[in-house]
Amino acid sequence: VKIFAPNIEQRDVVNHLKGSPTEEKRNVLVESARLARGNIQDLAELKAGEFDAVIFPGGFGVAKNLCSWAVDGKNCTVNEQVNSTLQAFHSAKKPIGLCCISPVLAAKVFPGCEVTVGQDKNVDGRFPDAETASAIAELGCKHICKNVNESHVDKANKIVTTCAFMCKAPLHEIFDGIGTMVQEVLKLA
Repeated sequence: VKIFAPNIEQRDVVNHLKGSPTEEKRNVLVESARLARGNIQDLAELKAGEFDAVIFPGGFGVAKNLCSWAVDGKNCTVNEQVNSTLQAFHSAKKPIGLCCISPVLAAKVFPGCEVTVGQDKNVDGRFPDAETASAIAELGCKHICKNVNESHVDKANKIVTTCAFMCKAPLHEIFDGIGTMVQEVLKLA
């Protein structure tokens, strides 16, 4: 297992205590290295031939830094290195795992694919971003409704997705869903 991130500037830096942007500037690779405790490489160095699968964690950083979904929604652009990484694994028929908001990357890069970001309605207030499912459908992809502890496997494209934090759920339920996504990716590898 190796961890990669693009060597680019973050769109913005958020003070998560206050929930507001700061004037500070940070680099995605450097910030990712903080989270990975330094065990990370530049995404430009990733070679699909050296790996059996790729998994993209989610988080709002995906919608801000790996693509422009946070600002442009379905009209977003995907970072060139992220796009080429996804294309390389897909072309090699290797599994791709995506969780939280990152399934929108597949929706932009692989028209016609099947993904989940949870539900297409804000069921019991647990899915406040349910409109993302409609945007995925507008991109020509099929959104599959799943609960937070489940994942969806698009067998034709070898894409496995789960909603994770797109659902307001207890952490153990989110953990379970991510676990099923990882297990399904490994089954396809």
